[in-house]
Amino acid sequence: MPDYYIAFWNLENLFDINNSPRRSDKLQRTLKSELSKWTTPVLNRKIRQLASIIRQMNQGRGPDILGVCEVENDYVLRLLLDTLNIPDRNYAIEHHDMSDKRGIDVAFIYDRNYFTAEAQFSHYIVKRSATRDLFQVNFRSAGNNLLVLIGNHWPSRSAGQYSSEPYRIIAGETLAYFHQRIRETQGSNDVAVLAMGDFNDEPFSRSLVEYALSERIRAKVTRARSPKFLNLMWPMLGKGIGTHYFNNRPNMLDQFLASKGLLTGNSNFKVLFDSVEVVRFPEMVSKGAYPAPIRYGRGKSIEENGYSDHFPIAVQIEEIS
Repeated sequence: MPDYYIAFWNLENLFDINNSPRRSDKLQRTLKSELSKWTTPVLNRKIRQLASIIRQMNQGRGPDILGVCEVENDYVLRLLLDTLNIPDRNYAIEHHDMSDKRGIDVAFIYDRNYFTAEAQFSHYIVKRSATRDLFQVNFRSAGNNLLVLIGNHWPSRSAGQYSSEPYRIIAGETLAYFHQRIRETQGSNDVAVLAMGDFNDEPFSRSLVEYALSERIRAKVTRARSPKFLNLMWPMLGKGIGTHYFNNRPNMLDQFLASKGLLTGNSNFKVLFDSVEVVRFPEMVSKGAYPAPIRYGRGKSIEENGYSDHFPIAVQIEEIS
């Protein structure tokens, strides 16, 4: 049976052009001068840079499913899709406009040759100011097996790691709640659920361990009756690898969380543990002592040879029947 390559990437402010007719007046006022230099040529260059990396994934075949965040709308996603132009791929988009105050969303790009999107759900996170929802898509494989993906982009640390922590705790609790509802709806504790995204916290943070119920040890998940995840990024923490850098320190903010059904194979999908990677092609990595991603930026600080301030992550799952 086939293996599927699933990736996630924070695309770093993939906005539509400044003063776009596809943007509300309210959002344009919120963004103000942030997009003053975000012209059509600048956007097109950003799209080409991102596409050049995505095309290289999966040994040049591109991902079977790609989760993304920090995208403004369906228009920029379709620009990216048109630019990818990978042979034998039949990509489609699952996207929902969210309530984030900066207008950035979470979405999935997937190959219709392998998967059908049966349903999507946008799970609202109760927070005083608008933030990104959890974006759930139920995919059905060509082998008629269910794979539930949940895209995450939790509230940032911009207000300070600890003062903003309660918001990520709320997001973690929301993820655990809907993980339980998925199991109840499907009538099985072995449903294949893969949560992915930019969690803006580390695998050992309270939001992930105590509230999203993500574990470091496989048996803690497979033997539990509660809706726990295995955090697949733990083995990388001792290697000094990060998906995002702050003050020259690597942070593992982008993560995959696998449900019990993906560990046991009882869902007919099984995660391949040795396949988990932070995708770092040479052209994406800063020169010098600290191998941070080369960001594209926005506003007055655009680096035309950059990509994003996050590295992508990838994992493979096997369909076993």
